[in-house]
Amino acid sequence: MKDLRGYIGRAMEMKGLSVDFEIARALCENPDKTLLFTEVRDYGFRVVGNVVRNRADIYQALGTDSRRYIRDVLKAYDNPVEPAVVEKAPCQEEECSLYDIPVLRHFEKDGGPFITAGIVTAKDPEHGRNASIHRLMVHDDNRLGIRIVPRHLFEYHRRAEERGEDLEVAISIGVHPALFYAASYSPPLGYDEFALAGALMGHPLEVVRCRTVDVEVPALSEFVIEGRILCGERRSEGPFADVTGTYDRVRQEPVIEVTKVTHRKDAIYQALLPSRAEHRLFMGMPQEPRIFKSVAEVAPVKNVCLTDGGRNWLHGVISLGKGERDIKKVIDHAFAGHPSMKHVIIVDDDIDIFDPVDVEFALATRFQGHRDAYIYRDMRGSTLDPSTDEDGRTTKVGIDATIPAGREEDYGSAKIP
Repeated sequence: MKDLRGYIGRAMEMKGLSVDFEIARALCENPDKTLLFTEVRDYGFRVVGNVVRNRADIYQALGTDSRRYIRDVLKAYDNPVEPAVVEKAPCQEEECSLYDIPVLRHFEKDGGPFITAGIVTAKDPEHGRNASIHRLMVHDDNRLGIRIVPRHLFEYHRRAEERGEDLEVAISIGVHPALFYAASYSPPLGYDEFALAGALMGHPLEVVRCRTVDVEVPALSEFVIEGRILCGERRSEGPFADVTGTYDRVRQEPVIEVTKVTHRKDAIYQALLPSRAEHRLFMGMPQEPRIFKSVAEVAPVKNVCLTDGGRNWLHGVISLGKGERDIKKVIDHAFAGHPSMKHVIIVDDDIDIFDPVDVEFALATRFQGHRDAYIYRDMRGSTLDPSTDEDGRTTKVGIDATIPAGREEDYGSAKIP
């Protein structure tokens, strides 16, 4: 299974729906089913959604399971596999215009149609290739608005503007979930996400050079949009219902000028429904190994979970094993591993961190607010949290819900002999 088609297999088919809210509604009402939309009204391409429905689907895509997941990802990260460049590729079999792609309108107040499953690839003279996920608002048939937060693509674009240049980019839509996961991972600047994808998939990722820009893209992508982020140009982007299910702010964001659109024969457009499970898991799960690695520097960490209630982004639970641990340092390193996290709960490894009832039990019986709460004011948080200020500054809280040292006997579960 090297591509999206191989991964989805047989999906539940629906016919004749519109890209304006109807497909989004069907995806929302069938969260446990991968849906393939055929005979899409006014379009010649099929649409697929709910490709990833739960954590188990992510594990399957990565060839792992719940026990090995974090360690397998970290092993892949430490052993990247360089991509293989090919001369011809399925993603360049045919051409179309931007308006030919069945881009969805998802929610009533959305500023327009949004591409939500696009991997944006760019190059920098010093740092090399970067691949990352960004929402893309369709302005017209050759313009896209792109929301860029201050991470790697933001830095690439800033450096290009300092040189007085446009930044060449390519947008890949419809890829294997392991590749999409790799592009969501946020490794350090200069690390090639395509090499991480190769390690996760167990073989070099095949890439091909674009036709109008000097960027490589995955050869088995369903669609590729080539273009340039224009130097100095900004345009209103949004509203957009993001991962929390609330509307993100309208901002002046960069603009991509489209230079070419290519696609596979009988291409399938991948639609990722914002704020639902697939969106949240692809945002949150790649952060869990990064939190794990950061906390492991100071304590015997067993597992990490970004919770469903925190929309797999704002709330975390960390399980610690036996051994020496300084909870304050654990909390500090947890926030360093995922700066967007707002609240983190530290528990012992007898608590199932994926069970909210078990986590609440730890809070109820092991936590004292005057002693075990660590409050961090005026911290960088996430602008996706509507309670933050305009710059995403927030108050963070770390909670020690572990058994107090020396009192383990008091917390033993009652058993019938």
